[in-house]
Amino acid sequence: MKLPIIKHLTGFIEENDEDFVLESIETLEALTEVSSLKDEELDIIGELISNMYGAIEVQKLIKDGKSQKEALNTFMQRVLGAIDK
Repeated sequence: MKLPIIKHLTGFIEENDEDFVLESIETLEALTEVSSLKDEELDIIGELISNMYGAIEVQKLIKDGKSQKEALNTFMQRVLGAIDK
């Protein structure tokens, strides 16, 4: 996950709508079913999907009253905590 991408996508969600990102996720998930994709291509698609889900989670924290900075920090701490386990 890349924080600058999540931050950018969070701004996109604020300006537009979460549904655009959710539909993009669905499209990318459908692409992963293409049997001719190489592992490297699947990794890239997976990274994009992870960042999009991350942006949605950060946006939820912002809606709950956190500032963007607090929401990003909270989300990344949760991600890092999950990795450490």
